[in-house]
Amino acid sequence: MERRSTKNLVMAGLCIALSQVLSYVKVFEMPQGGSITAGSMVPIILFSLVYGFKDGFLAAIVYGLLQFVLGGTFSLHPLSIIIDYLLGFGVLGLAGIFGGKKNLTSALLGTFVACILRFVMLFLSGVLVWASYTPPGMAPWYYSLTYNGTYMIPETILTLVIVALIYSKVYDSMK
Repeated sequence: MERRSTKNLVMAGLCIALSQVLSYVKVFEMPQGGSITAGSMVPIILFSLVYGFKDGFLAAIVYGLLQFVLGGTFSLHPLSIIIDYLLGFGVLGLAGIFGGKKNLTSALLGTFVACILRFVMLFLSGVLVWASYTPPGMAPWYYSLTYNGTYMIPETILTLVIVALIYSKVYDSMK
């Protein structure tokens, strides 16, 4: 593991904490988990875009673990913990693949890819872990697609808008 600077660690901690706080500001909440928040993915994605996908992935996993511990977990199923929390939040760090420069187009592409990958993780979890919640006569894949899409589509749009508005302003101060 490469050595991380004090600034990287402090910025990671601040972004994780801010994401956690923003996750409590819910615009809409689904009955079995998932919500539209005040942009809770933004700080982790910004950190990933500025510091790269390795540091971003680690910070995102820490955020996922914090969500698991503090977020009113609906399941202790090992597959749910891995897919919903470790991978589900960890993929936000992959936005950093498109980062490292003050280019808004790259930042938005990284943000979009990270949000889509998060949706894919939630979709897989819905099919593999949460299929028992599927209403009678409905396919688990369709239920997972619509259930998770109900909050992830607006959350993705909100995240993209916030990143578009603040990325160029915060990039230099975070670097």
